[in-house]
Amino acid sequence: MSEETTEAENQIESLFEAPPMAEQERMVEAILFATAEPVSVAELNARMPHGADAKEAVEHLRKRYEGRGVAVVKVDDAWAMRTAPDLGFLMQKETVETRKLSRAAIETLAIIAYHQPVTRAEIEEIRGVSVSRGTVDQLLELEWIKFGRRKMTPGRPVTYMVTQEFLDHFGLENARDLPGLKELRAAGLLENRPPPGTGFEVDEDEEDDAEDQTDMFDAGDDADARPEEEEQDEREPSD
Repeated sequence: MSEETTEAENQIESLFEAPPMAEQERMVEAILFATAEPVSVAELNARMPHGADAKEAVEHLRKRYEGRGVAVVKVDDAWAMRTAPDLGFLMQKETVETRKLSRAAIETLAIIAYHQPVTRAEIEEIRGVSVSRGTVDQLLELEWIKFGRRKMTPGRPVTYMVTQEFLDHFGLENARDLPGLKELRAAGLLENRPPPGTGFEVDEDEEDDAEDQTDMFDAGDDADARPEEEEQDEREPSD
């Protein structure tokens, strides 16, 4: 009876005989190639035919891939196919990302450029609104502004200044080369007349025009007043 049982077991084992090791390597290779995440030996054994030894197969595969562009690497207790470390630079792609500054960032940058070194409180006083931390962080990340010396005032607040990268980007030798009011108005970046209370000085030409207009109105007032005086003189009774 025992002999019959042994023969039956041998027949069953022959039906599920493990494939050759070369075939097991091919199976492991296919699984690792098609899977983005690392695969454990237990998962490999679960996918491979009965009797296969995934641990031995993956070791053979690892040795076969040594020195190739793709390597079989161990990640914790799992395995994966990855690009050879010395060829990683081939997978990198450099792109230029265009980032537009918000209006708040542009205004803050302009105030720092024209009033440096300037504190956050001074920026907020000039803008009339609070400056968010994200706005300053964005300018710092772009390396267009930097921290300056602390101001010798209560609390010793930090100041902000423009950087060499800012000057280089805009083709400036130093901050004194920034355009003045006349250049900004000529370029259409500023209105001809600044809003009241900004403290901007008026050009001499504009002052002359204003004086001429004032004289014209004064002359007109005098001309309108003279006929009234003459009429009053005519109405007065003569002695």
